[in-house]
Amino acid sequence: MTLFDQSSLETLTARVGAALLADHLKLVTAESCTGGWVSQCLTAIAGSSAWFERGFVTYSNAAKQEMLGVPEATLEAHGAVSQPVAVAMAEGALRHSRADWAVSITGIAGPDGGSDEKPVGTVCFAWAGREIGTTTETRHFSGDRQAVRAQSVAYVLAGLFERLEAPASGLLA
Repeated sequence: MTLFDQSSLETLTARVGAALLADHLKLVTAESCTGGWVSQCLTAIAGSSAWFERGFVTYSNAAKQEMLGVPEATLEAHGAVSQPVAVAMAEGALRHSRADWAVSITGIAGPDGGSDEKPVGTVCFAWAGREIGTTTETRHFSGDRQAVRAQSVAYVLAGLFERLEAPASGLLA
């Protein structure tokens, strides 16, 4: 397990911010299990208002539906911790913002709430770009609640940085 402290998360965030700024792009976040931690990292960087548009913390299913337009049928069919919900969160965040990119996180940080199918540490991510579409992944992190959440923040930011640096033609291949 890799440990991420606030300083290392902010170093990664600064790289993401520089990449967004270089391309005149803005970011929106849609967070569940991280409770706004990604947004906190973004706003810890001086000048982030040039590239961070807004953030949604949608911890409950009702918030996901009301703020992001996640369909109730998607939540019922797949559960809140699923790739379809992560996609709906990211795409809803784009629809409800002026951003060019959205990231979303929904997961089970623990210590309770897991199942055989979705154990504690299961986290679903989506990255949505207005010009290139949406990609999604599911990861299984180990450690306590804090460790799962920190790894989730680092993973979504690293994934965004990779997508910002990747040629658009090869991103979805």
